[in-house]
Amino acid sequence: MNKTGTATLACGLLLGAALTVTPAAAAQHQDGIDWGKCASADLQKAGAQCGTVKAPLDPADPGAGTVSIAVSRIKHTVPDSAYQGVMLVNPGGPGGAGLRMATQGKKVPNGVGKAYDWIGFDPRGVGESTPKLSCDPKETGFNRPDYTPDRPGIEQYWRKHKHDYAKACGRNGGKLLEHMKTTDSVSDMEAIRTALGAEQINFLGFSYGTYLGQVYSTLHPDRMRRMVLDSNVDPRNIWYQANLNQEYAFDRNLGIWFEWLAKHDDVYHLGKTKQAVHAQWYQQRDRLKRAPAGGKIGPAEWTDIFQSAGYYRVVWTELADAFSAWVNKGDAEPLISEFGPTTEPDSENNYAVYNAVQCTDIQWPRSYGKWRADAWRIHATAPFNAWSNTWYNAPCLNWPAKAGKPVQVDGSKTKSALLIGETLDAATPFEGSLEVRSRYPGARLIGEPGGTAHADSLYGNACVDDRIADYLATGKLPDRKPGRQSDVTCAPLPDPQPENAEAQKRTAEEHRSLLPALHF
Repeated sequence: MNKTGTATLACGLLLGAALTVTPAAAAQHQDGIDWGKCASADLQKAGAQCGTVKAPLDPADPGAGTVSIAVSRIKHTVPDSAYQGVMLVNPGGPGGAGLRMATQGKKVPNGVGKAYDWIGFDPRGVGESTPKLSCDPKETGFNRPDYTPDRPGIEQYWRKHKHDYAKACGRNGGKLLEHMKTTDSVSDMEAIRTALGAEQINFLGFSYGTYLGQVYSTLHPDRMRRMVLDSNVDPRNIWYQANLNQEYAFDRNLGIWFEWLAKHDDVYHLGKTKQAVHAQWYQQRDRLKRAPAGGKIGPAEWTDIFQSAGYYRVVWTELADAFSAWVNKGDAEPLISEFGPTTEPDSENNYAVYNAVQCTDIQWPRSYGKWRADAWRIHATAPFNAWSNTWYNAPCLNWPAKAGKPVQVDGSKTKSALLIGETLDAATPFEGSLEVRSRYPGARLIGEPGGTAHADSLYGNACVDDRIADYLATGKLPDRKPGRQSDVTCAPLPDPQPENAEAQKRTAEEHRSLLPALHF
């Protein structure tokens, strides 16, 4: 999907004393990474160091060569006696670059982040890690055919295009392509832990990063100290069913945004009711089939642009401005600007890795007939991205690397975890957070009823962020409630207001710079 595009403990038990090596001793340990200057100016400004960690290309065959994992670090600034250990962070994707995630520590309230070494890393194949996976740099671009195959030739185009992309991955992926499963990234995390000289890690994962944390803590429960998972992937639905579930959820969330636009018709002039805005949006998409906006934005790009409305409320105002400018003024430039980031070189790297991981974590259905039937079935009631998502994942029909079997996620031996989820999250529906909670007896879940945002913690919701800080400071978790429900309820952040559009845009830019414009 073009997403313009992630425990067992009685309440009150403190985890600090449970470390095999005391925090002070770990702080004094000299790690095996040759730290130096970061290439990123933002990381330099934040005081980060960067380096690389060698990891086995094939964890099952250490003699088969290595990959180089790019890592970043912002060190703790508390006395060593108060040091809490290393905190690895993953932004999701799969395919999201993670070096900049080392800056997340400054967002933890009450200075709690200062007690950790924050470790960002570009997963194998991504960003500054080598080899870097790229299949076809021309994959991203403007003015492509519509996604919905309701006219002759569209279905044939997309089937051939995605088949050719998969073939290009086979030609250009080299040996790396056979070793891109989630379990391979878990092996890389172990290599990072070892290189850091840490007995245990702490982990913060968003979206797909929650699945990475689930698998790591299943395979290495003794190595996981504290774990925060925001917007949880449902481990029952890896990965085909997860995508079908998204299609219904994104259609629903687009409707929620349409309702918001109708409330602000005095500003945007797109319709006074949800139904009127809905009709306007689809009318404009059909109009672009005949003549792309600015010669670049056709119905496919139109769909991609507004995908992010289903992810983050913080982008609602800027997307509303772009929608309104086109409808009321015929101005295509805001639309082109919104779509532009998906044409940047790194977006193809992200897409290549997304496919490489998801297509090999598990065998996808081999019959296009099933894909086609599912897409039309969902399109009948949730047409927003049923077909765009189908084509986004279509390389998995012909992926040139062997698929494995997913790890059965089991949190029974993981001491604790703090889970977070908004109940109307479209990318990772809330049922996933409930399922993960059921598999981790020591986990606690913060639910945000009515919230539509994805991976939105540490962005100013004090009810959520303060609980993260409390957990990271002491290991203390709230009481666990009986049954399949949240343990704590927080109100989501309020809907944005048009008069605050500039501030919302700045927040959105920061959010996008850290979290990948991708799928999970």
